[in-house]
Amino acid sequence: MAAAWWDPKGSSAMLHKLNPARLHYLRERIDAHWHGDEAGFTPLAGKTVLDVGCGAGLLCEPLARLGARVTGLDAAPENIAAAQVHATESGLTIDYRAGSVEDLGGETFDLVTSLEVIEHVSDPAGFVRGLAGAIAPGGLLILSTPNRTALSRLALIGVGERLGGIPRGTHDWDRFLAPQELTGLIEAAGLRVIDTRGLGFSVSKGFVLSDDTKLDYFVTAVRA
Repeated sequence: MAAAWWDPKGSSAMLHKLNPARLHYLRERIDAHWHGDEAGFTPLAGKTVLDVGCGAGLLCEPLARLGARVTGLDAAPENIAAAQVHATESGLTIDYRAGSVEDLGGETFDLVTSLEVIEHVSDPAGFVRGLAGAIAPGGLLILSTPNRTALSRLALIGVGERLGGIPRGTHDWDRFLAPQELTGLIEAAGLRVIDTRGLGFSVSKGFVLSDDTKLDYFVTAVRA
């Protein structure tokens, strides 16, 4: 799939559609945490960002344009190769690495993001501990993941995968985490959840931020 990541009509089309809502939420939390100017173009100037499970860089590139020094980490070397090529073509300097959070060797970042990733890992608790260890003092962690509900099963697997909007086999519904479960993992890793927000779908607007977490949701955390 690596070669098709940047095709908005290809196998990653759903991620392209998610990105505006993702960036809206990220910008809200960034401005709130660092008391930024909502009208500013580079709220992450001087900040370091780590995106874990970055794929081919769909989130890394806009974060770099917001002023951050971005590191993108992904387990698949072919994704990292595609990300490096696209960043070069876009004139962006991003530190892409193939590997996992355990490979960071104590390196820390002001903002750590991992969106739509934790539902794919074999050890969610260990994964969250790794993310927590990568947060610099005063830093921020932002995660997103599908909720384990009848709605998410229908929308992501029953409709999304069966109709081809999402590659078949992408999701295992039993691995989805409810907000209280993810909050428990985050707190066990020594962090404190400061915000939870739903991701919904509007026929007229596409994916939008919502108070309803039944489909998908974001969580923001800081050190306890």
